[in-house]
Order: sequence, then C-alpha cells, then structure tokens
Amino acid sequence: MNITVDVNKTDGNTIMKISGEIDAYTAPKLKETINQLTKEDGKNVVIDLTDVIYMDSTGLGVLVAAFKKIKTNGGSFILTGLSNRLQRLFTITGLSEIMDIKGESK
Repeated sequence: MNITVDVNKTDGNTIMKISGEIDAYTAPKLKETINQLTKEDGKNVVIDLTDVIYMDSTGLGVLVAAFKKIKTNGGSFILTGLSNRLQRLFTITGLSEIMDIKGESK
C-alpha cells in the first residue's frame, strides 16, 4: 500500500492529511515530508489521520520524533481524525497523555 501526504498551509498552520498505511515501507516518505515542514521554529502542525487505515511502530516513531521536534522549537502538534483502532494504539502506548489529540473519525 502507498501513502499520500497532502499539505496545506493556512493562517500560520500547516495541515497534513495522510492517507493509506504508515509502516516500515512508507514511513520514510512521511518522515521526509514532516522534516521539510518543520525546519522553521514555531510551526503549528495539524496531522489528519482520518484516511490512515494502518499504522505500525515505525509510524508511531515518526510521529513521536515530529512531536518532539515541533514542541522543542516552540510550535504546536495536533493529531486529528484517529479511528478507534488508532486511538487505542495511542492510548496503549501512553502517547494520548502527552500529545494533543482532537476527536476521532467515524
């Protein structure tokens, strides 16, 4: 499966809509895209996972690294659109306690 990352910048926010699977094969593409977007300090990044159908530990690692980088540089990091399965993954790993997660997808 492939991954698609659409990026829109509006009002000082960067919104990334991710579609497909985030795994060992697709995570490098996601990481590269996030790294390009987080070069500046104070970035506000919203990552929409509504259309993500699968994520493994490699995908979690990419998101954790992005979260740390953005927070260290004074920006905000928000995840949206998590399915019940993804929400459970973030809860089990304890990431839901430290990351800003807004709502679930249906």
